[in-house]
Amino acid sequence: MKHKTLFVTDRGLQQQQWALEGAPPELDIVMRRVPPKEEILALLPEMEFFISERSGVIDADMIAAGKNLRLIQRLGVQTWDIDLEAARGAGIPVCCLPVFTCVLVAEHIVLQTLGLVKRVRELMRVAEDGDDWGQPPRRCDEDHFAYNWSHRQNIQGLAGKTVGILGFGEIGVELAQRLKAFDCKVLYQKRKRYPPHVEAAYGIRYASAAEVAAESDVVVALLPLGPQTDQGLSTSFFAAMKPGALFVQTGGSGTVDELALAEALRSGHLGGAAVDGFTWEPVQPDNPLLALARDPMCNLILTPHVAAGAMTITGALRQGDYTNIVAVLAGAELQHRLV
Repeated sequence: MKHKTLFVTDRGLQQQQWALEGAPPELDIVMRRVPPKEEILALLPEMEFFISERSGVIDADMIAAGKNLRLIQRLGVQTWDIDLEAARGAGIPVCCLPVFTCVLVAEHIVLQTLGLVKRVRELMRVAEDGDDWGQPPRRCDEDHFAYNWSHRQNIQGLAGKTVGILGFGEIGVELAQRLKAFDCKVLYQKRKRYPPHVEAAYGIRYASAAEVAAESDVVVALLPLGPQTDQGLSTSFFAAMKPGALFVQTGGSGTVDELALAEALRSGHLGGAAVDGFTWEPVQPDNPLLALARDPMCNLILTPHVAAGAMTITGALRQGDYTNIVAVLAGAELQHRLV
């Protein structure tokens, strides 16, 4: 017998296909992209499982309509828009499941940002250079060490910095959690603002794109690629950023005007940049950022679109989405259970 499963997502066709490929054969999945509430209510009565990817309201009406539901599974850690009390009253288990690739991307952004504030490419080159720094080497002991023998300047830290995040979804949440350890002030910008209690829980403050540019020491771009964002981060945005600010691009490939970014770096207006996703991939040899990156003293970190790790993206990668459904069918313990 096939188990009817409603899978609601806001992701594109390729992501939907991978999710379907990773599903266990016991499931009969109805996939819908951002359906209206009325459609969800019409589908739920015959469903055993309800999967919601990353975000999307699951209210008391939906829970009441899902009279045969055995599990509500949120893919991601954002559960603020699920009525947990209604689910508890209906006796329907609710679980979240951290998205491992989003965790990896958040870690990569921390790596990029620390590399920029510490000017790690420059420091590596200096340490490897072996130049005569005007002082003879001496054996170090507890009373002698040549701290900063190369006389580097402008080496900073991430602690206490203001980080502005453009496009705040699942990756943004994972990043904000990690920035708490650095005591950063986090601004966020997205199409729809979070409720105040969610902002308080994540430790974030809503800001317009203009405010993010003007106030942030580090701007992290996590915007998805679409008609509204294609090459959207360009000359005017970079000009509006604080002099010396840092820019990190780990969002949709094609959202950044790379020539404009190169000019902002070359002029010295920006203090550094890190890019993981490019407009053309693999990156073209004439990309203006490559010429800058050949100078190790330029505070520019380029990585070949690997923020989510060195994995092959296939349906097999999505098999973990169904871990708790498989557990329900086997009578096993649920992971990350909320209700």
